[in-house]
This record gives sequence, C-alpha cells and structure tokens, in this order.
Amino acid sequence: MAKTKYTYDEETVVEQLHHQDTARSAFAKVVEHYTQPLYWQIRRMVIDHDDANDVLQNTFIKAWTSIDNFRGDAKLSTWLYKIAINESITFINKKKVQNNIALTDDNSFLVNNLEADEYFNGDEAQIKLQKAIAILPEKQRMVFNMRYYDEMKYEDMSEILGTSVGALKASYHHAIKKIESFFSEND
Repeated sequence: MAKTKYTYDEETVVEQLHHQDTARSAFAKVVEHYTQPLYWQIRRMVIDHDDANDVLQNTFIKAWTSIDNFRGDAKLSTWLYKIAINESITFINKKKVQNNIALTDDNSFLVNNLEADEYFNGDEAQIKLQKAIAILPEKQRMVFNMRYYDEMKYEDMSEILGTSVGALKASYHHAIKKIESFFSEND
C-alpha cells in the first residue's frame, strides 16, 4: 500500500504539537519534514556521516523533550536549526576535548574526518572545498554553509544565530576570502 503524501502546514503542526492527543503524530511530521535539511546542516558542520546522524538524533530528542518551551515566537524551522547548530557545536567541542585539542584551536581535525568518511563521494574539487570550509572559524563555517548550500536569507540566519545581518554578511565575506585564499595556496 502506497504511503499517503501529506502537505506540511507548519501552523497546523505547531498547534497539534501543543495537544497531548496529537503531539506524537505532529512530531512525526516534523521529523519527516526536517530530517533531510537538518541532516545536511549538521553534516556540513561535523563532516562525518555517522556523527551527523548521532547529532541529528540528539537534535530531535532535544526538540521533543523541549517542545513545551516552543512558544511560536519564531518559526519552528528556526527553532530546530538553532537546536541543531547548538548540538553540532557541542559535539565538535566534545570531539576536541576527546582528542586533546584546545577549544580555541581551529577545526582542522574535521579535515581528517572528511578524508576518513567512507560516505563522502565528492570529486577532488569538492574535497578541496570541504577542506577549505572545515578550517574556517566556526561562525564563518556556519554562515557560509547556511548561505552557500541552503541559500538561507541573512534575516533567517540572524534569527537562528542571534547575530546582526551586517555581521553575518561580513562573516560570509571573510569566509569567501579565506576559501579563495585556500584554493590559491593549494593549487
């Protein structure tokens, strides 16, 4: 029997999330709707496929256990992205501690994860781009990924990251310059 495709209506889903009898089915819709975009946001931050799946699972667990705290002041997607980004940062910082890397050091250890990831199937140029992105400072990496891959508006990023639009534009510009520099140095 074919699965019925539903139209995702965030307003309806949010309302259903706040009623005990519909919360579970509404959250299942949230998971189905946001799994792929959140996975890729997380994956671009933590690099490794298995790590991304773990962080995604933690993101949904945190969202489910905190759903009563969601007041609807922001969009549900903004709230979920914020959780995913915070979970990714927490994960990266834990990895740094496990590997005896100072929290203030760059994220070049992510490059090793990229090279070891059996699920990565990019060509040489894609690997080079991912290496350049991986060594960006955390904030620039997040902004670059959200803008370049997700084509997210600066206003939406501002809500998620709690940073002004001007600062985000500057971060993106600096990220682009560093990536260009990486490419010119590694030709």
